[in-house]
Amino acid sequence: MSLNSIFQFLVPKDKKFFPLFEQASSNLILLAETLHEAVNAPKSEREEYYRKVEELEATIEEITHKTHLELSRNFITPFDREDIHSLIKAIDNVADNMHGAASRMRLYQIEKITKSIRKLTEINLEACQLIGIGIKELKDLKNPKAIKDTCKKINKLESKADSVFDKAVADIFENEMDAKNIIKYKEVLSALEMASDKCKSVANVMEQISVKHS
Repeated sequence: MSLNSIFQFLVPKDKKFFPLFEQASSNLILLAETLHEAVNAPKSEREEYYRKVEELEATIEEITHKTHLELSRNFITPFDREDIHSLIKAIDNVADNMHGAASRMRLYQIEKITKSIRKLTEINLEACQLIGIGIKELKDLKNPKAIKDTCKKINKLESKADSVFDKAVADIFENEMDAKNIIKYKEVLSALEMASDKCKSVANVMEQISVKHS
């Protein structure tokens, strides 16, 4: 038995942080689902979805705040304090960027949702679902390979999002004549692509924690 395994056996079962991580990841998946539904809904119905995205982002922000409070109150943590901070912050960053994309679509009153926007929300939803799986695997750290495989899938999705983004931006500059529309669409696409980057950041933190404790 490794020293880490002995230490984990002796440390009392965490009842503070993992419930918060699970709440954050559950709300993140719901936010990604809502945004994906928004871009597939008729324009007249999108406002309701945008409001829900805003509410979910605020919920995740509150969970992030609670996690930081728990860090200041608790001496014993399930893993390194900086890793707890990095993990919850990375999840919060994914939510921020998806909310940013929704806010831009709402603010700029974008009527035509392109295939690229739909594809990026689909990729982000899949990545957020994988984050949820990774968080569950981190809870007992018994299967580092499962965490590694989950992180690898998230990284592949991030690369896929980069390709979709690059092609979408090239298409906009080639086919869109209105400069205002170029700016609007590029900002929405950038926020969605950044969300996938932040999903990769979550994967990096999860893998780092797994390696430290395996």
